[in-house]
Amino acid sequence: MPVPVSDRPIDTVRDEVIDQLILNYSHGEISADAFERRLDSAYNTNDAERLQALAADLPLQSDPRYHSEKQARMQPNFTASADHPDTLNITSILSSDQRSGEWVVPKHIKLNNYLGSIELDFRNAVFTHPEVTIEVNCISGSDEIIVPENIDVITSTTNILGHVSNNRTGLSSNGYNIQRPKLYIQGKVILGSVDITVKKTMQEKVKQFADSLKSLFDEGKKL
Repeated sequence: MPVPVSDRPIDTVRDEVIDQLILNYSHGEISADAFERRLDSAYNTNDAERLQALAADLPLQSDPRYHSEKQARMQPNFTASADHPDTLNITSILSSDQRSGEWVVPKHIKLNNYLGSIELDFRNAVFTHPEVTIEVNCISGSDEIIVPENIDVITSTTNILGHVSNNRTGLSSNGYNIQRPKLYIQGKVILGSVDITVKKTMQEKVKQFADSLKSLFDEGKKL
């Protein structure tokens, strides 16, 4: 006898419903408006029966091929560490420096910021290690760390008239992160600031993944 849906872990039920929504939307079973409406409801409810009802009328079920594609596209990107240096040193003196796009993240990053600004954007970064240490030496400067929801950030700094803001909350992985990178931020902040912000939510990434699958299947129909 199957376990009643009310007794199952809510995140597991949500994962299954979201998978069904993505798959049926990508195959044209529901419209874009219906997909976004149901996806919003899936993220905003913690009632297992209401979650299950969101996909009860959808004909397609996820399969191993779908889950393989999801894993490849949804988890953070990794590359072989042997091909890249273990340490990145960035020094900013009365100037600015930025890393963004598909830049390769080493195991250690050292930031020396004197009256300047440094921005590290990890939304599309390629990791060489699952755990990255960022050593900050921020004196009258500003460091900004931008992350998506599937990266954890742990801060441990010494602040002297400085400010560290970590807006990365401990959200559920919702089954979409096989290996979650962790950023360990340590060092000292004197008369400066270090800000960690989330600028790409998991819901936005799910929508992007669903749209990419739909485009793929639409192209297949034309062939």
